[in-house]
Amino acid sequence: MITALPYVHGYSRLRRFAIDIAITQVFNLIIAVLITYVVRGHGGFFVNLVFSMCIGTLATTFIDGGRLILWGEQKPPKLKFIVLIIFSLPAAQFIGKLLAAAMLGIPREALSAMRAGNATAMLIGGAVCSMFIIWFFWSREHIEFLRAEAEAEKARAASIEKQALQAQLQMLQAQIEPHMLFNTLANLQGLIAVDPTRAQHMLDQLIQYLRATLSASRSEKTTLAQEFSLLDAYLGLMKVRMGARLSYTLELPDALRSLSVPPMLLQPLVENAIKHGLEPKVEGGLVTVRAEREDDRLKLTVCDTGLGLDEAPPSDGTGLGVDNVRERLHALYGNRAEFSLIPNTPVGVIAQLTIPL
Repeated sequence: MITALPYVHGYSRLRRFAIDIAITQVFNLIIAVLITYVVRGHGGFFVNLVFSMCIGTLATTFIDGGRLILWGEQKPPKLKFIVLIIFSLPAAQFIGKLLAAAMLGIPREALSAMRAGNATAMLIGGAVCSMFIIWFFWSREHIEFLRAEAEAEKARAASIEKQALQAQLQMLQAQIEPHMLFNTLANLQGLIAVDPTRAQHMLDQLIQYLRATLSASRSEKTTLAQEFSLLDAYLGLMKVRMGARLSYTLELPDALRSLSVPPMLLQPLVENAIKHGLEPKVEGGLVTVRAEREDDRLKLTVCDTGLGLDEAPPSDGTGLGVDNVRERLHALYGNRAEFSLIPNTPVGVIAQLTIPL
């Protein structure tokens, strides 16, 4: 790859030079038309066209070729570039006229007579050609500079936006763990006095869960297999607390296990299903977490058989669960992600989110 870079840059410069030469020929044609039919110079259209082509092409070759050789595709220093133009234009005029005369078979004496008789046309043609060349290269370099500045500003804005997005995601993601920890520690505190053995078992499960989530909760991406493994640890912890009142099912097809997803995206929904649906219900219920693929989208579903949307008691927690999921989805995917909460049949709630793969 490194050895190919000089070739790539050289090809880019030659391509740029060829484009400039092609553009110059169009203006050479326009100048020949002006000299022949507007200024009414002698020699006819073909003769004026040959002179215009030779002078204009040489001027572009000296200026553009010199620029590419000296500074490549970078913006040239203003003063040095002006000096290059000042020396190139007279040289192109002198050599171009000699070259055109040689191509047309015009003797040097006849060329001098043509210059004398065509002095006005030559002066106007040279002035127009010079002004065009100066304008063409100066304006193009200015446009290239503005384009480079715009690209740099766009890159800076994208970098700032990315940093802000990462900070927002880290803040939202960090809120998940305290939300779960406060609920679990509150229950653990109550169990210590009435059932120390069960409290010890819950503490062991909590330590296991925290070990499993420590690295995942600080990552930008994880896999569905890891996410479902964390859900299994979390639900195992909740089952210690709720006993037979809680049952759960995790459905993850093998083909989806390696898919990348944002970490801790489903855990707030599972916690929400337990806290507001199953825990307040005397007989408890079932939580089902399912992953499915629909074309180029991933559908993740958390379904419970709890009290349902209308019967759930008012929240006494921090209220971060569902809002956290909505904000993270919007920050990560914008309008490409969907999230819904709908009633389950016959009872409970279905939380469903769809994200692009």
